[in-house]
Amino acid sequence: MRQVLCLTSSPRRDTSYSNLIAARVLKELRSLHPDSAVIIRDLAGQPLPHIDADFVTATRSVVGPRTKHQQALIEQSDILVDELVKADTIVIAAAMINFGIPSTLKAWIDYVVRPGHTFRYTEHGTKGLLGGRRAILILARGGIYSGGPLKNAEHDESYLRTVLNFVGITDIQTILVEGVGLGPEAAERAVDAAIRRARPVAGIVATA
Repeated sequence: MRQVLCLTSSPRRDTSYSNLIAARVLKELRSLHPDSAVIIRDLAGQPLPHIDADFVTATRSVVGPRTKHQQALIEQSDILVDELVKADTIVIAAAMINFGIPSTLKAWIDYVVRPGHTFRYTEHGTKGLLGGRRAILILARGGIYSGGPLKNAEHDESYLRTVLNFVGITDIQTILVEGVGLGPEAAERAVDAAIRRARPVAGIVATA
């Protein structure tokens, strides 16, 4: 393993369950590979502006960026794409918000899913360009969405897997922190289970 990219996105930040487990996963990864470089992007603390017409012009038009603002947007996108491309392991920590991921994480996705960089168009459809990488999803949820009556309302893991598959990342492990809104005891059980899963998941990634 050469580089780990960790994305945190919970607005709760220091009291976030997903951030807590992400920190534990990073600790395990560092212990297994102490020489690996780790980049942490706090998307809640330093949110990206949502894409707009200038972003589309800068990244999609034939002429490319035409204003200073458009140039700044593509430079920011290039930095984020470069971090993702260089990473062997991507750790994504997210709290479920209204059945999906935080908008700050969605903004990051919009900056990095770019034709010619992370995927390309072919005569047979699209092809992801980031094969050979692994991802760890750390998903905190107030309720239980992995099964039961709320299963069909789960749109965080399924969406993230779709995006990662689209850019070629198919080796994905998930650590769920479910039911944290069901009372202190339920939250404690969820966190304990997630912590126990952190080292085995880190080990799977580290030995790949």
